[in-house]
Amino acid sequence: MLSIFPGLELIPPLWLQIAIIAVWVLLILLIAWGVDRFTNGDSEIVRKIVHIGTGNVILLAWWLDTPASLGITASILASVITLLSYRFPLLPGINSVGRQSLGTFFYSVSFGILVAWFWYLQQPQYAALGILVMTWGDGLAALIGQRFGKHKYKVFDTQKSWEGSLTMMLASFVVSSLILLATQGNIWQTWVISMVVAFIATGLEAFSSLGIDNFTVPVGSAALAFALVKLMINTF
Repeated sequence: MLSIFPGLELIPPLWLQIAIIAVWVLLILLIAWGVDRFTNGDSEIVRKIVHIGTGNVILLAWWLDTPASLGITASILASVITLLSYRFPLLPGINSVGRQSLGTFFYSVSFGILVAWFWYLQQPQYAALGILVMTWGDGLAALIGQRFGKHKYKVFDTQKSWEGSLTMMLASFVVSSLILLATQGNIWQTWVISMVVAFIATGLEAFSSLGIDNFTVPVGSAALAFALVKLMINTF
């Protein structure tokens, strides 16, 4: 929600909310296109620019107090487009045709589920926490793991690196801490809950295949943080 003057709040009209979000998404896509076009960038870097950049839309939606219906509609449209893009080259810089991962699809679905769930409960901070743990945690973990991951381990048929997993844990802890600090305050439970969320999110990311972590990490992180806050803070 926009705060213009102390004590006064202003919710911008829906058309302006859509325009602000659209400009942000277009800016991210433009940056990704520029990286791909002018620097011959790694396709994984392009995907992560889009992954991280578009994930931060949840902060705009929270700040602007965007209606849940808008987020759910956007999620449905994005899910359909990403499914089609696995068969047709609609998003060649983001999905490769035939790529054995449904990560972008699960990412879109998780966004809609979290908005529907936590906007209904009037607790949008948990939707933001879940999406941003995935956005920054998984995004940075993939980049660090691929560039600097020298200590490998395997979970079933998926190879991970300790460097990537530690990055995931650190980013998840920072994201969770910042959101809980803003909404719950600087209390010991904030730090404990953030550590638990970071640990579980890292485990969910490690035990994943076909991009399912793009669903389990955001939904699991949000649900866990919500439950722990209710258990450790709101009941005392």
